Amino acid sequence: MTGGTADDGPVASARGDGTTRRRGRPPRTESAGTRDRILDAAREEFSARGYEKTSVRGIAKAAGVDSALVHHYFGTKEQVFQAAVEVAFAPAFAVRDTIVEGPVEEAGERMTRMIIGLWESPVTRAPLLAIVRSAVNNETAAGVFRRLIAGQLLRRIAGGLEVPDAELRAELAAAQLVGIAMIRYVIKVEPLASADPEQIIRRVAPVVQGHLTGR
Repeated sequence: MTGGTADDGPVASARGDGTTRRRGRPPRTESAGTRDRILDAAREEFSARGYEKTSVRGIAKAAGVDSALVHHYFGTKEQVFQAAVEVAFAPAFAVRDTIVEGPVEEAGERMTRMIIGLWESPVTRAPLLAIVRSAVNNETAAGVFRRLIAGQLLRRIAGGLEVPDAELRAELAAAQLVGIAMIRYVIKVEPLASADPEQIIRRVAPVVQGHLTGR
């Protein structure tokens, strides 16, 4: 039997630049690379356009795939954004328990060092910028950000503090660090924007410690 069917695999469609865009599901060997490419494109789109002006179609176009593939891997635009947040904060989620392990009087320094380290790394800074800019300007994006950070990071930290009002303390500590990140990396106010990271950690860690334990 001649002619293509739905089981023949991805179909290429022409793009304006002369290249092709794959339609349908990719072979399994391409899945991981395709998913990563879509996430990379999503972070760039969210960073450049913000959450409201970013569309699944725009993400698909930037990734060189069909919109159906974006829906296949992630679902809605909100779910794409959530996946981007998870990837950006994966290093923090991986080491979150270390904040409350070890001497409790050093928890503030460990938390400060972790957050500043995420922003200082070129690998994680760009997606963080995209996420923060979107969350500041859109309530849906902010809701995704809150759910992930509160549920997967701050509550775990609070659970290991063993102090009264632990969740509030963890949130105050996070607010301190988010404020510094906004001024240093997003707004870029001097001299904070150019200050040595170690100097920032030395000065801020005691304040974060005060929020976490009151000591």
